Amino acid sequence: MKLMLHVAPGIVRYPVVASVILETGALVNIERASIDAVSGEIVLEVPAEKCQEVIEAFQKRGVKVMLLEIPVVRDENECVHCGACVSICPTGTFRFEDWRVVADSGKCIQCGACVVGCPQRALKLVLK
Repeated sequence: MKLMLHVAPGIVRYPVVASVILETGALVNIERASIDAVSGEIVLEVPAEKCQEVIEAFQKRGVKVMLLEIPVVRDENECVHCGACVSICPTGTFRFEDWRVVADSGKCIQCGACVVGCPQRALKLVLK
């Protein structure tokens, strides 16, 4: 399962990911991270059986956690299946199948490249 973490000022300098891994024993994969001196945003892949435990451990440390169930949404009325998203996506979320673009949202890391690259503006990121 994918989680998006929002690390607030004041805790960004602490090793929150490492401490959660040690506490929970969960093997997590950092798929995307954008961290500076005052805040950060991290997308993690977490084993489903450890997901709730990991969420609670991050929340206990003051990290805002969002479950990314459907990270990117396509407006079927706007999409013309041009393939711009296929060519720009760094994770292979989009592919052609029978001349139509299909998505495997489990691969999405919410980088936003597809949203910016879509000439029809048919894609948007889901932020809860």
